[in-house]
Amino acid sequence: MIHPSTFLDRALVADAIFSGVAAVALTLGAGALAPFLDLPEVLLRETGLFLIAYTALVGWLATRSTVIKALVLLVIVVNAAWTLGSIALLFSGAVSPNLLGQISIVAQAIATGVFAELQYIGLRKSGETVTA
Repeated sequence: MIHPSTFLDRALVADAIFSGVAAVALTLGAGALAPFLDLPEVLLRETGLFLIAYTALVGWLATRSTVIKALVLLVIVVNAAWTLGSIALLFSGAVSPNLLGQISIVAQAIATGVFAELQYIGLRKSGETVTA
């Protein structure tokens, strides 16, 4: 367990807000967004459903006075993997988004990469490990 720095708390809150907005938009608006971005509706909806659980975890971590370091590392790894996976998706040929869809994927890949970096910096600034 660690005492999260203010920097880490703010990075987690920002990630939870960003992810929460995306979760609602993708889950409830997948049908409307799919033709607009030229992406599969099921991909958008399932992404939104995943983000609901992710937002709950990140939001919960952001409200704790002490956190399990491994959970923060998990969030950082998920963000980094999301960034790499998003770029890989564009190059895989599995989807053929239009320009707006491509911009959307790249923008959220950049955002998750930034969150991973900010959370890593915040973790390094966090207090000593708390013992039982």
